[in-house]
Amino acid sequence: MRDYNYIQKWEKLLTPQIVSLLTTIHEFKGRQALFIEANSDKLLDLLEIAKIQSTEYSNKIEGIYTSDDRLKQIVLDKTMPKTRSEKEIAGYRDVLNTIHANYEYIPIIPSMLLQLHRDLYKFSGEGYGGKFKSSDNIIAEVGRNGKKSIRFKPVPAWQTAESINDLCSAFNEIIESENVDPLLLIPMFILDFLCIHPFDDGNGRMSRLLMLLLLYRSGYIVGKYISLEKIIENSKESYYEVLKESSYGWHENENNYEPFVRYTLGIIVSAYREFESRVILVSKVNVSKSERISEIIKGHIGKITKSEIMKLCPDISQTTVQRTLNNLLENGQITKIGGGRYTSYTWNWRKEK
Repeated sequence: MRDYNYIQKWEKLLTPQIVSLLTTIHEFKGRQALFIEANSDKLLDLLEIAKIQSTEYSNKIEGIYTSDDRLKQIVLDKTMPKTRSEKEIAGYRDVLNTIHANYEYIPIIPSMLLQLHRDLYKFSGEGYGGKFKSSDNIIAEVGRNGKKSIRFKPVPAWQTAESINDLCSAFNEIIESENVDPLLLIPMFILDFLCIHPFDDGNGRMSRLLMLLLLYRSGYIVGKYISLEKIIENSKESYYEVLKESSYGWHENENNYEPFVRYTLGIIVSAYREFESRVILVSKVNVSKSERISEIIKGHIGKITKSEIMKLCPDISQTTVQRTLNNLLENGQITKIGGGRYTSYTWNWRKEK
């Protein structure tokens, strides 16, 4: 039987690399309130962008898509979802909004997890929303030869309710003791949640929503302004690798949480770094829209598309973005890569010399 007693497990995670990540995040958190207080009005755009990206990329990980225009309209609640994918996107939007507005009042208890899952599927009409799985499920993977194999067998359906209750109880007991850094406990909780795999569908999206909820409740609210889901989706191969690595021996209480904890802390560090760079950009006085676009391209590692620039600048029109790109190309400050729908741009660092 699985033991969810974190008291016996968290100390093994204090490796030099993880301690370094924890220290970095604590430093970022110390500056977080100052940044937000000084730039509260200017951060509204970041908040809107993060909502759109979080909804888009968390669903994208699960193969749920719609067009960029439809996605934005749905997230901003300016249209009704039509397709099954759009209904699931709308459900994610509503749960995300609930967590943003009410995280302080959402306890980590089984009934609340069920309510969040219910709302995730409230537009779809699926009967499994808000219910634990009715039959045993598996976590499968597809190999390079195209064959599907079983990667992990979660707890059976008949044990699910008890397992989730034990998981929540163990987490609440140690988090309330304030003896352990919550940044260690949150990834451990998320890994155990995914290994239980309590629902017939939506386990991955629920895990990312719960990660945001737990981080917010512990005072780490960077996910409001920078999409953690986007960072995960952009590194999803590593995400699946560490999930696999940390789930070995899980049923026997012999699994190693360290790979998944280290990965999750790295995601949080990346989000904070992006947050601070964005705040510095939006807080600059009298910066024109063209200068903002230039700074975004210059600060982006690798290539970036026009649509990505527009997502980062929802207040800037497509005409202004295109005009700025043309000017930057003409001046040799950026380089154009590809053509047509695959066109992207990168900063011309040789021009800086």
